Amino acid sequence: QVQLVESGGGLVQAGGSLRLSCAASGRAFSSYAMGWFRQAPGKEREFVAAISWSGGSTYYADSVKGRFTISRDNAKNTAYLQMNSLKPEDTAVYYCAADLGSEYAHDFRSWGQGTQVTVSG
Repeated sequence: QVQLVESGGGLVQAGGSLRLSCAASGRAFSSYAMGWFRQAPGKEREFVAAISWSGGSTYYADSVKGRFTISRDNAKNTAYLQMNSLKPEDTAVYYCAADLGSEYAHDFRSWGQGTQVTVSG
């Protein structure tokens, strides 16, 4: 079982930056891939980014490619989402999630509680 806690959300102006963190506990952090998702009001949850256990492979939604960077520090049991050049349409609750295995397979089994990101235009 994996427990996840996000932090780092807030209010930022368009064009600004935020870094989200996801602290993990429970199962060995380096044994599973991690992902970030978001859900805007009235919309379905959507995939944002994912990273393999080693950090060697990363994946991004087209809408954030070139602006967001996912990373992880296995020594700190923490995953990150660096968000630059933020747009109002990035406003959402952001969730981190733990994949079942060490490589990204989009089989996320554990979820955090979410952190709000609001981008003012």
